[in-house]
Amino acid sequence: MRIVDPHIHIWDLATGLYPHFEKPSTGFSGSNAPIARSYLLDELRAEGGGEIDIAKAVNVEAFPTDPLKESAYLQALSDYSGFPLAIVGAADLASPDADALLAAQLGFKNMRGIRQVVNRHPNPLYNYVSRDFMDDPVWRANVASLGRRGLSFDLQLYPHQFDSAARVIAASPETVFIVNHAGMFADRTLAGWRQWRDGLRTLARFENVNIKISGLGMFDVKWTLESIRPYALEVLDAFGAKRAMFASNFPVDKLFGTYIALWRAFQAIVADFGAAEREALFAGNAERIYRF
Repeated sequence: MRIVDPHIHIWDLATGLYPHFEKPSTGFSGSNAPIARSYLLDELRAEGGGEIDIAKAVNVEAFPTDPLKESAYLQALSDYSGFPLAIVGAADLASPDADALLAAQLGFKNMRGIRQVVNRHPNPLYNYVSRDFMDDPVWRANVASLGRRGLSFDLQLYPHQFDSAARVIAASPETVFIVNHAGMFADRTLAGWRQWRDGLRTLARFENVNIKISGLGMFDVKWTLESIRPYALEVLDAFGAKRAMFASNFPVDKLFGTYIALWRAFQAIVADFGAAEREALFAGNAERIYRF
């Protein structure tokens, strides 16, 4: 199975950039103890065994203490190893220094986009950030400028934030957006399902929005093929096979299963799709959207 994995994280604790992974912590998915350590490129490439060929990957920022040092490390890693590794870097788009930081990020040849997580939730356990960036006019203006700079935006949020995101997207027609982790369906109730399902279609109305089918284990830690199938198919029903991508979210989703089991499940979910659609979902869309 040849794949391009559009959502992975490499973190080397020797860089000092990831103090949050130096000791185990507990969040809404449980303890992260098994991955509270360095996770390096060689380990990622070995995850597929002899069954999955990870041809290329997209490294998404992992909340580094210094965004430019993270990008420099990843660029050097790709250059040295020869492995095609696109970079989605970190930047505080609400900062007065955002313009200079974005210019510096563009100095790395593998830089493709920016992620700044905006997840806010009434339950503090699910909160990622302490403020609502989507209400900030400086943040919105910088998101709108990304497309003109040649950068995409990885959008990580919860379903109750989809309407706010739609307003940001409408004001940013030049920016390509990639929704992370299938929209992070956290409220596992019937009302929560409907909010997520309908919200997907709100975002899918914008042609510059794509989505990754990933991170499903974060809200279904004992997932099975049958438990994740409805979510994957709902995303595909909303966005179609041309604007969706399967992704691993490793090593985070390593907490919930093996790399091989995850990609076998993805393969089974779309077994009756056409060959061109399957190729797009497993590799082609990631190559095009992240401009390999």
